[in-house]
Amino acid sequence: MGAPVILVTAANGNQGKRLIPRLVAAGAELRACVRSDESARALRTAGVSDVLVGDLSDPAVLTRAVRGVDTVYYVGPALHPDERATGFAAVDAAKKAGVTHFVFSSVLHAIITDLIQHEIKRDIEEYLVSSGLEFTILQPANYMLRHRLVPAFQEAVFRLSWTLDRYQSMVDVDDVAQVAAAVLADPRGHAGATYELVAPGRYTAYDLARVISEVTGREVTAEEIAPDVFLKASLRVESLDEVPYQAEVLQAISARYSSHDFIGNANVLTWLLGRQPTTFEEFVRRESHAVQDQME
Repeated sequence: MGAPVILVTAANGNQGKRLIPRLVAAGAELRACVRSDESARALRTAGVSDVLVGDLSDPAVLTRAVRGVDTVYYVGPALHPDERATGFAAVDAAKKAGVTHFVFSSVLHAIITDLIQHEIKRDIEEYLVSSGLEFTILQPANYMLRHRLVPAFQEAVFRLSWTLDRYQSMVDVDDVAQVAAAVLADPRGHAGATYELVAPGRYTAYDLARVISEVTGREVTAEEIAPDVFLKASLRVESLDEVPYQAEVLQAISARYSSHDFIGNANVLTWLLGRQPTTFEEFVRRESHAVQDQME
C-alpha cells in the first residue's frame, strides 16, 4: 500500500498557501483542488503534481476530487451562494468514496446565526458529525491578513467597516496551517475533536491601530468606513447589485460586529501548537518587514 492520499480544497487560498508547503516538506501524498489554471500552476511550482482544476459545486469535479483519497481537508468556497450545498455534497462524496477522515475548516462560534457564513458552517458541522465519517473540525477566529495592514502601512490609517470600540479576537493563518498540518499527519489522534483556534488578546480597532503605531514608529489612526464603501472595494465592483449574495454576507458581518464583540480563548491553540500562538504585535512586525522587503 502507498502513502495515504490527502485532498486539500481551496489549495491556493489563505490557508492553502501556507498549508501546502508544510505538507510537501513532510513528504505527504497530495491532491490539490483549485478553481483556476493560475492557481494550479502555483501549486505545481510548489511541488504538487496531482492538481485538479474545477468547481466543487460540480458533482463530476467533486467525484474526481475524492476518488482514491484517504483524508480530506475541506475549506469551503468563501462567499459562494452554494457553500452549504457544496459542503453537504463534499461530505456525501467523501463517505461514498471511502474516505477515512474528513477535516473541516469551519469558523469560530459557528452557532452565531445572524452571520450568514457562520450559520452555513454550523449546518455543515452538524451534517459532518451526523455522517458517520471520522472527523475533525477546526474553528479559527478572524484571520490576521497582510492586505488589511497595507493601508495602515502606506496611509497611517487602519480601516474597519464596523464600530471601532467593539472587541475582536484573531488568529495568524500560519498558526492555523501548522495545526492543520499536525491534524493531517495524525488524523486518528484528533478524531472527533472540535478545536477553537484563537490567538491571545482582545482588540478594539483603536487597540489595533496603537499596536501598528508602536511597531512602525508612525502614528496610525483607526477609521470606520461605511459598509457599502468597504464592500465595493473588497469585492471590486461598482455596484453591490452585481453581487447581491456576497453583499448580504458582508453586510451581516458589519452589522454583527457593530453590535457585539467577537472574542475567544487561546488555550486550545496554545496546546495544539506546543508554544504561544503568534500575537497581533508579532504578526504586524513580521508583515511590516515583509512589506518593506518588497518595496526595496
